[in-house]
Amino acid sequence: MRLHPFTFSFLVFFLRIVFIVKSADTDRAEKFAVHRSLSHHAPAVAFESAHTNNWAVLVCASRYWFNYRHMANALGMYRTVKRLGIPDSNIILMLADDAACNSRNHFPGCVFANRGHALDLYGESIEVDYRGYEVTVENFLRLLTGRVEPSMPRSKRLLTDDRSNIFVYMTGHGGDEFLKFQDSEEISAFDIADAFEQMWQKKRYNEILFMIDTCQANTMFSKFYSPNILATGSSQIHENSYSYENDDDVGVSVIDSYTHFVLDYLEGINKTSTASMEDLFAKYDPVAIRSHPGVRSDLFHRPLEQTLITDFFGGVAHAEVMTARVTEGHTNAPSLLDSPFAEIDPINEGSGHEYELVEALPALADWTRDPLTITLRAWGSLSVMGALVAWVTLKSRWQRSS
Repeated sequence: MRLHPFTFSFLVFFLRIVFIVKSADTDRAEKFAVHRSLSHHAPAVAFESAHTNNWAVLVCASRYWFNYRHMANALGMYRTVKRLGIPDSNIILMLADDAACNSRNHFPGCVFANRGHALDLYGESIEVDYRGYEVTVENFLRLLTGRVEPSMPRSKRLLTDDRSNIFVYMTGHGGDEFLKFQDSEEISAFDIADAFEQMWQKKRYNEILFMIDTCQANTMFSKFYSPNILATGSSQIHENSYSYENDDDVGVSVIDSYTHFVLDYLEGINKTSTASMEDLFAKYDPVAIRSHPGVRSDLFHRPLEQTLITDFFGGVAHAEVMTARVTEGHTNAPSLLDSPFAEIDPINEGSGHEYELVEALPALADWTRDPLTITLRAWGSLSVMGALVAWVTLKSRWQRSS
């Protein structure tokens, strides 16, 4: 039997359509298998930090010569976070700055934290962002919440985002749920708690480590209620926080006990260290510190043993390398949707898992390569071809009958 030319073309086209549809279904099945595989392995990285940058806010809330140790506390933390990789551009230092050049300082321009005077914490590369009477409760709260004047220079701004890990350290004289600022005003635990909540609502942080060295320090984080905050303090309620040692040459105490032991432990940490926050807290010795340090982790979503010290004290600079597409002479940065899979926010309350991968929609520029689109176009073409063959067949029969 001799086939009509239209019939032969239709059969060839039909076989091609069947092959395309089968290939599309196979591709979709492979994608689904990869998706299931990625979803299955996702929990393995659920406890890794999602931050891409680190910031430090270091506050010495005291002034005057006899509070020399509080200045040394803040400068000791300043030196440590710089050594571990946080650049000066990401460190906000609030300091009365009246000890280094005080007329009673036997070592002009220097601040030491031990009797041996082995290390000058002041040095030549220190950058004080808020100095003297700029260290106020208002400026501190405005710094955290980003409510600063338009004329405020970038060096005095906390330019964080929802991928920022922030280390907040405070030292000075305090009491039950308050910390004094330069003997003229106070900040309460409620003030700091509300400031952190504003930061969370405005997506100004990923995680916060709050550390405070003052009398009754643990009461300062008792009012926190925002997520992803890890807090620690030097002493519990109704308990004082003591200095570590006096320096006869300087004439005053040079560092507080709690900060001394924290800095001493951090001296053994480098940028690649795998030590965790649990390791740091386990080193707290109430007998040596002469007070009972506290830790609050109920607001923190990661296990302490899987939270690296360098997640807060170190500096990271994660770069996302993306290949640009050139279209009609213009370079367009690719969208997240260009990848076959997209990552869901681990803090998504609508998800039953802390970390989940789902299939993303294809990019608009690549919609023609979507298997579903190929299938629909194939069946549409098949329908049109079938209608055309039927029309030709009916027309031929009508002509023969007439």
